[in-house]
Amino acid sequence: MLSYYGRLSSEVYDMDKPIGHSFGDVEFYMNRLKSCKGPILEPATGTGRILIPLLENGLTVEGFDSSKDMLNICENNCRKRGLNPRLFEGKMESLSKDTEYDAIIVPTGTFLLLHKREDSLKALENFYKHLSNGGRLILDISLQTNITTGTVSTRTWECSNGDVITLENKVVEVDYINQYTISHGRYEKWREGVLLQTELEYFPLRWYGVEEFRLILESLGFKNIVISSGYKLGQYPSNSEDIITFEAVAVK
Repeated sequence: MLSYYGRLSSEVYDMDKPIGHSFGDVEFYMNRLKSCKGPILEPATGTGRILIPLLENGLTVEGFDSSKDMLNICENNCRKRGLNPRLFEGKMESLSKDTEYDAIIVPTGTFLLLHKREDSLKALENFYKHLSNGGRLILDISLQTNITTGTVSTRTWECSNGDVITLENKVVEVDYINQYTISHGRYEKWREGVLLQTELEYFPLRWYGVEEFRLILESLGFKNIVISSGYKLGQYPSNSEDIITFEAVAVK
């Protein structure tokens, strides 16, 4: 069975996208959440890239992830900064807590990792249930604009101790009917030409149309939906390469 955000891919994520590294999303989410007085939840919190800046800005944020390796790095990143947020292992499609949140955030298209339609709908239902009356869901998606199967891409990272991690990645399946791709990634860690560790990763990715996703949110009861692109509030998408952000209110 192929791994999903295992040890090597989590290590690479932390190096490639360190805490506070921003695509414009850190500042955007900081601005949208600054009025929150109650708790905020970040599903798929990863290594804490966005969670930690929000905590350091005085917000109350909890996070969870389905990857133990990601959570271990997140906990270590928090500890080094004197932070002790509530972190737990879990999945978006099976979220079940007693807490109600003022906001739930899923930045950078992470929600698209739920490639099965039934899982993504269940996750959105869970988000609605866990929001307080008037609480907001803020969630990013991206469009898949260039899908080529079989083409191998390669990347290399150098670790602080001189080790090298390589990644070979290729799309192995495209399902146009159900709107998702499956990629396989092969991570290898090398030291002075000797292979230390290897990891095969299964990486699914779903896509939605902009208005399709709006209709899904409306069907689940969300109101006052604002669509933004390129982290410019209220700017309707015109460039298919831009990240698209949905902000929606749970009215109960």
